[in-house]
Amino acid sequence: MTSLAERLVPDELWELFRRVVPETVVVRAQGGGRRRAGDRECLAAIVFVATSGCSWRQLPPVFGPAWPTVYRRFARWSQARVWARLHRVILDELGAQGELDWSRFAVDSVSVRALKGGKLTGPNPTDRGKSGSKIHLAVDRSGLPAAVAISAANTHDSLALQPLIASIPPVRSRRGPRRRQPAKLHGDNGYDYSHLRRWLRERGITPRIARRGTDTSQRLGRHRWVVERTMSWLAGCRRLHRRYERKPEHFLAFTAIATSLINYRRLTK
Repeated sequence: MTSLAERLVPDELWELFRRVVPETVVVRAQGGGRRRAGDRECLAAIVFVATSGCSWRQLPPVFGPAWPTVYRRFARWSQARVWARLHRVILDELGAQGELDWSRFAVDSVSVRALKGGKLTGPNPTDRGKSGSKIHLAVDRSGLPAAVAISAANTHDSLALQPLIASIPPVRSRRGPRRRQPAKLHGDNGYDYSHLRRWLRERGITPRIARRGTDTSQRLGRHRWVVERTMSWLAGCRRLHRRYERKPEHFLAFTAIATSLINYRRLTK
């Protein structure tokens, strides 16, 4: 492992990843053959692509495996939902240490341009109708991402709220049972619908959603700003500045990698 790879995948992150990556059985052909590229080297290369925003073909040779090998490993792990499981494992560690604040969550979304089309893309009304996708995020009181989802850019935020909140996994607590629902949920007036407020209350979540034409940004925005800050943290994963992936599961994988890295930094802080 090079110093760059060790910096991208520290020992603590590697140990967490080993808990979720599928075990690979290597069968060598008679007469030997090339050694299988290590999972840690491939993971470091994938993190480099995610954070630097480079294309697969631009992957520097310092990591060891060639870019087709790294891409195939990324595609295989994405299909096996490894990134979602990594996100959940890190959430569990945060919850066990009491780092997740369930007293209030906030939700928001951000649109990115989709350069190659594919499923879950659509005309972006805020980008002159160009094809794009949306990233939907639910964060705790301190801005730690608890759930992430993607949709077409022309999907109204209100349609994404229920599946986003329902996708929050049951997370370990320092004491007591696992938890998956916040006490309160903050959102802007894009979520201002009576059926959403009713749906939240039925689940024991107090809605704190801005009402169109009534609530000012100063009144409720003092709690929603954390999700906007987390959106800026996502921008640290430069691969999310644009959607280059035709397959939605690959784009979702990069969002899960980004949220996992954000939460991992808090875990080791």
